[in-house]
Amino acid sequence: MNRLPPEAFDHYVGLGPERSYETVAQHYGVTKRAVTKRASNEGWQKRLSGLEAQARQRSDEAIIESIEQMKVRHLKTLQVVQRKALEALKSFSLNTAMEAVRALDVAIKQERLIRGEPSERMATTVEDTIRREYDRWLSHGEDVAADGELDSAEPEDGLSDEP
Repeated sequence: MNRLPPEAFDHYVGLGPERSYETVAQHYGVTKRAVTKRASNEGWQKRLSGLEAQARQRSDEAIIESIEQMKVRHLKTLQVVQRKALEALKSFSLNTAMEAVRALDVAIKQERLIRGEPSERMATTVEDTIRREYDRWLSHGEDVAADGELDSAEPEDGLSDEP
């Protein structure tokens, strides 16, 4: 009978989502009981959980670093646009300077957004959404069903038979 080699845990981990003690046993030509005993003695499940946690942490750190690099790149680009827009404002006449003003406005808004400040569009969107929902659900004393249609139990003229 074959003995289970020390690298059996590595093979087990390498199987990925399809891993099982049975697969390890078949690979090494041993019984599932032998694999289960080794796994229990060496704490394979605990080791695997630790490795998966480390992998998630490293992945999260890489994602965070990537996002930070993207933000730095975007901020540098926006600073260049702002400098160019300011230079254009100095050299153009008032009529032709509007393009520079628009570029500067866009760059400033984007910079604020990247730095985490709410944009005017976001604030307006929330306000508009609340206003629309208020009008939809509470205006004119009409009962509105979940699908947005008028409740058919109410007369169309909005008057109810109840006192």
